[in-house]
Amino acid sequence: MAWQAPVVVHRPSPGGGRRVTIRGQIAGLAHHDADLVEFLRRAGLDEADISLDDPHLVEWRGGRAHHFEAA
Repeated sequence: MAWQAPVVVHRPSPGGGRRVTIRGQIAGLAHHDADLVEFLRRAGLDEADISLDDPHLVEWRGGRAHHFEAA
């Protein structure tokens, strides 16, 4: 099985926002970075340990990182 970052931010949806999965479980729909940080905080990460640009933590799929507008 190929390695995958524990957090995946999926492509922007037609209505805006991006689905976020953490270790394969749906965490919610993020509309901006603050939503993503909150999902990670709820999953047990300390805010000081969160780097949204760390490819070992977060994989951005199907769009530019930090871009949440409708597809």
